[in-house]
Amino acid sequence: MVQGIGSDILTFIREHHIFTLAVSRENLPWCATCYYVYLEDLNLFIFTSDHDTKHIADVVESGNYYAAGAIALETRMVGKIRGLQFAGLMKELTGNDMKTAKSAYHRAFPIARLAKLHLWGLEPEIMKMTDNRLGFGKKLIWRRNQQ
Repeated sequence: MVQGIGSDILTFIREHHIFTLAVSRENLPWCATCYYVYLEDLNLFIFTSDHDTKHIADVVESGNYYAAGAIALETRMVGKIRGLQFAGLMKELTGNDMKTAKSAYHRAFPIARLAKLHLWGLEPEIMKMTDNRLGFGKKLIWRRNQQ
């Protein structure tokens, strides 16, 4: 586990499997919804996406690999609202990183064994979780450089 990430944040990440990825090219934002698995030891969100998707093409063609993501619990009950926002660098996975990621992704999503996977990783530099169960608007913040 990455030092300093609180158990509330890790538990929330483990409870979900879809995030919204946000990228930007020439100051034009784009979002995509992605299935993910989180590798705690590497502090890495793993997701699959083909090179011909808009969000990946925007990243690769612009050279802007800095991206953001969000995971939200959908609820109408204000006292139960929880969500996580994060930002960091994306990278296409290769070599040993690819083997580790592919194994984890296949365990989480066995149907993915039937597809050719283009796996990407996003290593958060910052994570901010809102958890209204802890008090209205309660924020839990983790920064990689403040461990």
